[in-house]
Parts: sequence; structure tokens; C-alpha cells
Amino acid sequence: MIALQKIEKRFGDTPILRGIDLTVHEGKVTALIGPSGSGKSTLLRCVNLLEIPQAGTLVLGDQRLDFRPGAPPPRRDVLAVRRQTGMVFQNFQLFPHRTVIENITEGLITVGQWPKEAARVRALELLERVGLAHKAEAWPASLSGGQQQRVAIARALAPSPRLLLCDEPTSALDPELAAEVVDVLAGLAREGMTMLMATHDLRLARRVADAVVFLDGGTFVEQGPPAELFARPTDPRTRRFVQTLLGEVGA
Repeated sequence: MIALQKIEKRFGDTPILRGIDLTVHEGKVTALIGPSGSGKSTLLRCVNLLEIPQAGTLVLGDQRLDFRPGAPPPRRDVLAVRRQTGMVFQNFQLFPHRTVIENITEGLITVGQWPKEAARVRALELLERVGLAHKAEAWPASLSGGQQQRVAIARALAPSPRLLLCDEPTSALDPELAAEVVDVLAGLAREGMTMLMATHDLRLARRVADAVVFLDGGTFVEQGPPAELFARPTDPRTRRFVQTLLGEVGA
């Protein structure tokens, strides 16, 4: 189980997250939706401690961290959390000077201390899983955006994380290439991968998520199953936001 309790995050005097409570159960997918600046990406970064909250509690498996202002958690605890998470970014963040397979093996070898051959076997297995085994020796610049994002997903999965975090994984892609990524994420969901994702892509949320949470102004406004929340939102802010997205996708 992954649980956030009363998470607070500020940048200077500006509050970004206000008392966030969230539980993501093993094998389930939660999608975060909301307008730009609502705190979705910051929340993801607080889960893997790229950002350190000023207050609240994070529970990830057997790891529990309590946050207090001016008292950052010990580095060993931060690393213990990060070892249990994989992060997929909006802009891929592949190493341009490494081949596809090297992008996946780099972290396994340098951080995880895997033997090179074992790391290569793992990378090839994951490339097969995302449909890109034939691109193992290609350079990132030669790939489409959808292919690059699928490589990034394979890299995030390489150390077998407990939780996959996805920050707008389809927003930089046109609809056809986004569909490739949605297919991969849907396959992971069917296999029982626990995921927390921030997205404006209603098709992704509808197909992959078990639960959808609407954020606005750093607080949770409404949450529920995607079919219910998109069809019958109860809060006016949720209703306006969903109608805007439905208009964008022509639904």
C-alpha cells in the first residue's frame, strides 16, 4: 500500500499542496487530473522525494517517513523510497549519447550494481514488453516520441519498482503516438502494476485508472471511478474541467 497523509508542500510562501490524503492500493491505478498549477506534478515528485514535503506522512510498503519543517529525512530513507519507485516524465529524459538499451542498463549497472550481462538481459526483456526489442541499438534521436516514451517506461520498470509514477506521459505526443503509450500502460495495469499518474488525457484515465482524483488549488476536490466521475461529477469545478477536456477530445 502507498499512503499519503496530510501532505503539505510550499514553495517559499506559496502553498502548493494542502493537507493531501491519498491511498493507492497494490495493483491499482490512480489518475490525478486538474488544471495546470493544481499540484499534480508536485504531488508525484513528493512521492519519490524529488520534492520534500514540509508536513505530513508518506507510507510506501514498509517504509514510513514523517515530514517536519526544517528537518529533511535522512538520505538513507530517501534512497529507500526511491528504490521502490519508477518515474516516467513528460519529456522522456533519455540520455541522447546512449543507445536505447544503454539508457535502460545504465541505472541498473551504476546504481543497482547489476552485472552488465544481467542488466542487458533485463533490458531486452523490457524492450520486448514495450514492443521495441528491434530498436535496442538505436539512438534516441532516431525514435518517434511515442517510441522514446516507451523506452522511458522500460527504463522506469528496470529495477522492478513497487510503484510507477507517470507525469503527463502522453501530453507531448500526437494522438496516434499517444495511443502507443496508452496501450503499454494499459498492459501494465492488466498485469497488476501499481501506478499513480498525472494526466490531462481522459482516454488514458478512462482506460487505465481504477480511480480518478480531481485536484484544484492543491486540494482534493472529488474522486471516484472514472466512469462515474467523468459522467456525473458532483462539484462544479470538476464539472467545468471535465467538460473542457471532453470538448478538446471531441467526446
